[in-house]
Amino acid sequence: MKDEKFILYVQTSDNPERQYSPLVLAQMAKSMDLKPKLYYLGTALRILRPGEAEKIKVGDFPSVAEMLKQTLDMGIEILVCEASKRMLGWEKVDLIPGVRIVGAATLNDLALEAGATMWF
Repeated sequence: MKDEKFILYVQTSDNPERQYSPLVLAQMAKSMDLKPKLYYLGTALRILRPGEAEKIKVGDFPSVAEMLKQTLDMGIEILVCEASKRMLGWEKVDLIPGVRIVGAATLNDLALEAGATMWF
């Protein structure tokens, strides 16, 4: 059953300019009493390695690391695709605290539940 208040934001890229939109939109959704979740897959996982997001700061925005921390501090879940981790050749990898690694089928389940899904 669809939950019209649940918005799923899917990040597929490690491109610096593409990091802000899903984080800003998820934070805004939370402030609007919606239920956002973020799902990272593919090369986007590179951003979640410790030290990587600190290197990205575009314009007047805080660093991506600060945006990720603020997102997690707001109680917005950040999920990470296990299959993408394997695709990148990472048997074991440290990721920033607070993210949760989930199976690839989770994305299908979330997309079926979400009232809206946005891809970046």
